[in-house]
Amino acid sequence: MSLAKDKIQHIADLAKLDLLPEEKERLPKDLADILSYVEALQRLTIDGVADTGQITGLTNQLAEDKITNTYDRAILLSNLPPARQADGFVKVKSVLGRET
Repeated sequence: MSLAKDKIQHIADLAKLDLLPEEKERLPKDLADILSYVEALQRLTIDGVADTGQITGLTNQLAEDKITNTYDRAILLSNLPPARQADGFVKVKSVLGRET
């Protein structure tokens, strides 16, 4: 199975990845190899094989939530330049590609 370069670019755009030209050349083959492997796994017959979702017998050891000392927002914000603050919050770059 081969993936066209436009499909690779579409996947990269969805994942917010900037691909180098050499990556765009290599990825169709790499992804085709991965998909071929998955197809081979799908063809395996596993009738009679027991499900093994958990094999160690270990369980989560959860700690009780406790309120601890918190930091004063004003003190934290005082360490930031004004350009990195907005309405009492830390201003960060958009990670989803749209500004508010």
